[in-house]
Amino acid sequence: MAGEIEKLRIDKYLWAIRIFKTRSMATEACKAGKVKLGGQNLKPSALVKIGDTYTVQKGIERKVIHVTGLLARRVDAKTAVQFYEDQTPPEETYAYKSTFHAPVLRRDRGAGRPTKKDRREIDELREDWWDEQAHKED
Repeated sequence: MAGEIEKLRIDKYLWAIRIFKTRSMATEACKAGKVKLGGQNLKPSALVKIGDTYTVQKGIERKVIHVTGLLARRVDAKTAVQFYEDQTPPEETYAYKSTFHAPVLRRDRGAGRPTKKDRREIDELREDWWDEQAHKED
């Protein structure tokens, strides 16, 4: 199948290899500048070439994808993995996963909404925690 396809749009490719759930989400990511080739933003109609390395920002997750084959149709995840190589640095993958281990701040029941001062204190605690985590990795 990879030899048959000569031209393939980046939005269709990212949808086919299951980076995005829908093709329209892939198109919107391209339009928003979340898909890059060599630091340059790509339009959804940009053509994919085997051997190219793309950087895809999806929420807080950043992926580095190296194209190993072209795939025009969406297939199951096991098959899709054969058409790209995930070159995302491990420290970025770990950073993404560590967000789920961030401390959960709890407020007393019936305390109401946080005031502006409370919110600033909460944000400051979170920033301090993130700074600690960054220093632990170094």
